[in-house]
Amino acid sequence: MNIQENVSLKLYSTMRLGGTARYVCSVTSEEDLLEALEFATKNNIPHRIIGSGSNIIWSDKGFEGLVIVNNIASVTFHDDTTVTFGSGHSWDEAVLITTDKNLSGLETLSLIPGTVGATPVQNVGAYGQEIANVITELRAYDTQTKEFVNIPGSDCQFGYRTSRFKTTDAGRFIITSVTFKLSQQAPTPPFYESLQAYLDKNSITEYTPTTLRNAVIAIRSSKLPDPSQTANNGSFFANPIVPKKQYDNLIAKYPDIKSWELPDGSYKLAAGWLIEKAGFSGIHDSETGMATWPGQNLVIVNENATSTHQLITFKKKIVDKVKELFDVTLEQEPELLP
Repeated sequence: MNIQENVSLKLYSTMRLGGTARYVCSVTSEEDLLEALEFATKNNIPHRIIGSGSNIIWSDKGFEGLVIVNNIASVTFHDDTTVTFGSGHSWDEAVLITTDKNLSGLETLSLIPGTVGATPVQNVGAYGQEIANVITELRAYDTQTKEFVNIPGSDCQFGYRTSRFKTTDAGRFIITSVTFKLSQQAPTPPFYESLQAYLDKNSITEYTPTTLRNAVIAIRSSKLPDPSQTANNGSFFANPIVPKKQYDNLIAKYPDIKSWELPDGSYKLAAGWLIEKAGFSGIHDSETGMATWPGQNLVIVNENATSTHQLITFKKKIVDKVKELFDVTLEQEPELLP
């Protein structure tokens, strides 16, 4: 295992900002992972596990420890519908593998950047599907007990864009593989509104995992920037959830507010709509070198910023204005490290 010294962290975040890491290494197996952790322990330094860097932002001060890049990319089918992916496997490639086998359950999560191991942390979801619905278990290294454990999906404490790995157990577990139980049954409507609109517009009536995957790819490609071409972390803000009383006050003042009622009676608000009404639709901010992506206000892109401080400054402008207008606090989805 090759351990590099004094490496720019801009190479390890799709926002392409951040300071310098003291050490960086890549791991391709659980054995590599243990070796990397041993190096950190022997040198009395902290460590951070990352995937493709699509959902992280590094601080300008860098990281005085070991950054471990997860490249564990194994694939194992246990039966016709159950598959385990190494946590470092490209997420979109994993989705493609399942749709090529005509399996349903992940197809509308196509083209989401990142690795398999990141998906349960955020409980990634899109167009009506989410990770919580298809995970049977995951394997992880428990940094407290110093052993590998298998955690059932039912014990992951999944919620809207969250899990125990993001909250109560943040930093405790290093996920090494994830197992999914998928379906051989064809996807059936009703589909998410914008997805159904695309299917209707293109006269698509044969609903298969592949046709839905292709539709989602077309929709996302038309709205979202490619991180390999334009520096960004995808959706930067989560859609906020407010109680009914607050929602009633908002809709009385803003009858056209975009929202969805949730099973518990609360309401999820469209963060993109809030950002647009706050005056940040398609904004190019010369002060910070940051911008919102045309047509998708949830995405913040780095046009010519050179520091994470500039990103945080731009984010604060948006958050403060939305708070002022709607008394709603937007929460960022990418994690700021360390």
